Amino acid sequence: MIVAVTGFKGGVGKTTTAVHLACFLAERGPTLLVDGDPNRSATGWHRRGGLPVTVVDERVAARYAREHAHVVIDTQARPTEEDLRALAKGVDLLVLPTTPDALALEALLATLEALRGAEARFRVLLTMVPPPPSRDGEEARALLGAEGVPLFAGWVRRAAAFPKAALLGVPVYRVPDPRARLAWGDYARVGEELLREVAG
Repeated sequence: MIVAVTGFKGGVGKTTTAVHLACFLAERGPTLLVDGDPNRSATGWHRRGGLPVTVVDERVAARYAREHAHVVIDTQARPTEEDLRALAKGVDLLVLPTTPDALALEALLATLEALRGAEARFRVLLTMVPPPPSRDGEEARALLGAEGVPLFAGWVRRAAAFPKAALLGVPVYRVPDPRARLAWGDYARVGEELLREVAG
């Protein structure tokens, strides 16, 4: 299975999503995380602690891909429209993370416009969703649903455990924080949904 995590806006949890989907898939088979972001955020995450996946940059990915059951690509932020459409043709699913704020949703809609006519399989993932009483997550879901945008049923909560995980260089489930397991549960549910989507 090949999955790419991408979008036209930085700061929406792209690398966090790529890292955690890769860690989820690693529980089911050897997984390669391809760091295609010039910032090398996923590589830095791995170097600081260690992830249960193989992490390489895009220049050597082809050499490693055959040895892995799953490949997750963390793309550069703001890919060109041409790059985005080419990427869509080469993967089983594009995952498009977005936070539930107006600027991020605007960038997401630009991404969707770029994919129009590309016959891309994709799903939008709401990330960094604030807890109640905020209704940002529900409102964003309703807005995107009304536009017919394919969404993951689950979303990922805003949690202090995620920046801690990046700092420690580990998956969020290894963070010594009582809420870290809940945060991991969000990605595990999304991962299960991803498996069903690709299999279907």
